[in-house]
Amino acid sequence: MSGLRHFASVKVPIRAQHEDGILLMEKPVLEVKELTRTYRSGERTLTVLDSVSLTLNPGSSCAVVGPSGSGKTTLLGLCAGLDRPTSGSVLLDGVLLDPLDEDQLAAVRSESVGFVFQTFQLIPTLTALENVVVPIELRAETRVRSRARELLDQVGLGDRLNHYPSQLSGGEQQRVSLARAFINQPKILFADEPTGNLDAETSERVTELLFELNAAAATTLVLVTHDLELAQRTQRIVELKKGTIHSDQDLLLKSKDLAL
Repeated sequence: MSGLRHFASVKVPIRAQHEDGILLMEKPVLEVKELTRTYRSGERTLTVLDSVSLTLNPGSSCAVVGPSGSGKTTLLGLCAGLDRPTSGSVLLDGVLLDPLDEDQLAAVRSESVGFVFQTFQLIPTLTALENVVVPIELRAETRVRSRARELLDQVGLGDRLNHYPSQLSGGEQQRVSLARAFINQPKILFADEPTGNLDAETSERVTELLFELNAAAATTLVLVTHDLELAQRTQRIVELKKGTIHSDQDLLLKSKDLAL
């Protein structure tokens, strides 16, 4: 991973903190500038994202909302290096993604990114424990399986380690995917409709676990959702419409203003 650092552009400090009288500048974990994504459809050019810019600090949480087709999942994929923009740039954990090849992008994701998908994306031939270990099984790390067991225990599946996805309920499968998302101790977690396939009661449990794990790990959270109640639990809500940022609410600032 260190070999990728020469690709990084200059990181701009955006917030100052004081520690023992020393001024420390905090740098963003995600910085998106003028991101545009277009597709060709016959003779037409479809613009899915149009000049989107945003910055996220370490440990913050942000919900991306908007109607279907507004570009939410496209934005998430571009931020995670799963797709390439037509123009604009993404700086992820200090690494500029634009010039990287697929192997280098995979290395960045392996080290810095966790994912939670609506459809769980578990490997059916692997047990719960094996699914959690998959993202880092090729690393020369110790305690991988013990950390996976700890995470599965945290999400209430300590007694289901050797069960296959087909032997688990939808809520249990999503809890396995939560454990998997945190196994590599990511700097940023991308969650795409994480409760979209769950009933209300199961959805609430998964939501609680998502925010508990995220707070404990101090991970930046980017949450794509149609659920405005879920979005309100984050610190910031970015609303997309027709591929552009329609509104950007800082809920922490809003709550402080209300308290004054």
